[in-house]
Amino acid sequence: MSEADDLAFMGLTEVAQAIASRELSALEVTQACLQRAALWQASRKAFIRMDAEPALAAARRADAQLAQRSFQPGPLHGVPLAHKDLFYRAGQVSTCGSLIRRDWRAGTTASCLSKLDEAGAMDLGTLNMSEFAGGPTGHNIHHGHCASAYHPEHIAGGSSSGSGVAVGAGLVFGSLGTDTGGSIRLPASANGVLGLKPTYGRISRHGVMPRAWSLDHVGLLARHAVDAARLLRLVAGHDRLDPTSSDQAVPDYEADLHLSVRGVRLGVPDAGVMNELEPAVQAMLDASLGVLADCGAQAKAVQVDEMTPYFRCAETIIKSEAASIHGPWLRQRPQDYTPLFRSRTEAGFLIPATQYIDALRWRTQLSQQFMNSTMDHIDVLLMPCMPCALPTIADSDVDSSGEAVRALIGRITMFTRPFNLMGLPVVQIPAGFCPAGLPWGFQLVGRPFQEGLLLRLAHHFMAQTPLLSRRPAL
Repeated sequence: MSEADDLAFMGLTEVAQAIASRELSALEVTQACLQRAALWQASRKAFIRMDAEPALAAARRADAQLAQRSFQPGPLHGVPLAHKDLFYRAGQVSTCGSLIRRDWRAGTTASCLSKLDEAGAMDLGTLNMSEFAGGPTGHNIHHGHCASAYHPEHIAGGSSSGSGVAVGAGLVFGSLGTDTGGSIRLPASANGVLGLKPTYGRISRHGVMPRAWSLDHVGLLARHAVDAARLLRLVAGHDRLDPTSSDQAVPDYEADLHLSVRGVRLGVPDAGVMNELEPAVQAMLDASLGVLADCGAQAKAVQVDEMTPYFRCAETIIKSEAASIHGPWLRQRPQDYTPLFRSRTEAGFLIPATQYIDALRWRTQLSQQFMNSTMDHIDVLLMPCMPCALPTIADSDVDSSGEAVRALIGRITMFTRPFNLMGLPVVQIPAGFCPAGLPWGFQLVGRPFQEGLLLRLAHHFMAQTPLLSRRPAL
């Protein structure tokens, strides 16, 4: 590994401290990230747009500010990040991974980006994603199919595909994504990083292109729990521009990471809901449970309801709300959508309003049922992320749009989508590598606004899992 590679794989909080203390310059860190991004872009397609010259200019300004004795750097001063290309920045193009918005310029800046700006972070560009956040694999015929940081023939996960690849491949130190049915957790799993979908409303969605407004969650991807904790603390909180954002107080997640997890009640699902898992995935979950038990968590068997009603309820809401959002474009520019996204979205026009309203009502009932049964006597629930090993890009090619591909898409989201319906916080924790050398991970589901506990468990688990230090090779 070169010196540039070593710089690029430092932790976010580590590099922020090194820049603030002037052990490293923001310029040399930015150059290291841009160097890797240029090498990896051809095979992984992580970026939609790379803003190398503006990023280098921003790094020089950051270093000049630090040279002033009176200057107090923010908690991410000079740290290179990049985000899914549906977070708006005033005056800049935000494609949302589509042809329709290829040249569209935002008139506002997303509130979460403004908070990162205030903290001193810098953008290297915008990251690839599934068209309008509508796919779990990372395919995109408009901007190139994303591929896993660990193998160019395998999917990157979606729809925050570029975020997963950029963080996993050491192109940036962290990234924001969105999650409507698994779109942060799947790319995190596919690229060997941590992915956090916080509680619904924990992070403002102002200035973010919606997929389905009542299920969308803004979240983040990072290589370490401490990095995720800092990012969450900086972007969480109430926003008057987003009435759905929560006014719940934002803890210092970073300060609490080292607290003990001894006695945390960890729910382990019974065999019923796990019968879709490949044997190797089940073995990985068993091994991960053993590590968490060694950290002090107390395993407790729980009965988890069949996930199909939760999945179907969420599917009805997604299709209905997406059809409402995309209705004008679907009528005026149907040819500019990919066939699969168009067919899945147009299906929402066929859902009666009464069925959508029923789904909203069932959502409340299913959520209450889940909290009163499965979560009643536990603190967190252990769940798989994907039920199978990481598929190849060819095997999940959305261009074929056949029934087998649709079934695969449904299968890889079967354990992620239900938790968007309930709005619960979930962290995807990397758990090493499958026998074929591809990354995989598992989910921990928490009670509302218990992101701190989830990150603490992730921190303790990852500290005990040395395999996670392996870097992808180009």
